[in-house]
Amino acid sequence: MRLLSKWVLIATLFFATVGNSQSIFGKWKTIDDRTGNPKAIIDIYEEEGKMYGKVVKIVEKGMENSLCTKCEGDLKDKPVVGMRIIDAAEHDGDGVYKGDTLFDPQQAMTFRCKIWLNPDNSDELKVRGYLAFIYRTQTWIRVDG
Repeated sequence: MRLLSKWVLIATLFFATVGNSQSIFGKWKTIDDRTGNPKAIIDIYEEEGKMYGKVVKIVEKGMENSLCTKCEGDLKDKPVVGMRIIDAAEHDGDGVYKGDTLFDPQQAMTFRCKIWLNPDNSDELKVRGYLAFIYRTQTWIRVDG
């Protein structure tokens, strides 16, 4: 019986770890799709069944204390760290989330978005921003912790 208990515990821990690594929620390092350089760490979280994303750290050299200088209204000259850039994206089935608010503080532009895990690598998040029929897709990398 003791051996069986150990195997059950090991199996439970294994599946909990695998299940956790498959989650879209957590911290992600943004990678600029034009330069290939890391830009920021985004915390993607769930609140009342919807997805949100907030800038928790800027990793681009010299930009650590960036302000949203191009923004208007309440966001004008506010720190980018702490800013919510994904707002109320909804699960659309098959692990895909879609929403109307993917905010780029550097350009002060808001895009519609589609976000999903790379089916070949659950440590990569595909983030697509749409402006009319034109889109760009970035690959973000999962960050531990």
